[in-house]
Parts: sequence; structure tokens; C-alpha cells
Amino acid sequence: MIDDEMMEYIGILAKLELSKEEKEQAKADMQKMLNYIDQLNKLDTSKVEPMSHIFPITNVFREDVVTNGEDREAMLANAPKQKNGQYQVAKTV
Repeated sequence: MIDDEMMEYIGILAKLELSKEEKEQAKADMQKMLNYIDQLNKLDTSKVEPMSHIFPITNVFREDVVTNGEDREAMLANAPKQKNGQYQVAKTV
């Protein structure tokens, strides 16, 4: 059961300033939510398999396969600078 003290605490946590009427409405709404959760807790879920998503999830990414790893000269052909068969870049610290 949600009382006035609990509503004050929730208002402080949520940083809400509610009027008396808003507090009463929020208290009634929260009590309805808690009653619904109590109803759900009464259901027998022993035969229901736990899941993290309601939809089946599959990996949509392709395998990472190297397709141009053999031709070093072709890869370095457009490099602005190269040294010892590798890209040469500006020194970064």
C-alpha cells in the first residue's frame, strides 16, 4: 500500500513538485500498477522458458573474410607515403 509518506519520498526522488490532487492521482495510479503486478505474480510460469527478447535474434553480420590480403603493392599504390612496404604516417604522440 502506498501512503502519503511514500508519495513524498517518490516525489523527492523524481524531483517532482505535485499538488495535493496530483499526489492523490499518482498514488491511485501507482496502486493500480502494484495490484496488476500482484496479479501477474500469481500466474504459474513454471513451464515458460526464460528469454531475453520476445523475438528471435540472429547475427546479421557477415563473417570477416580477407579478400585482398595477397597484393601488397596494389594496396600501397595509392598511399601518399610508404616505407619498407608499409604505410608511412605522421608521428602522433
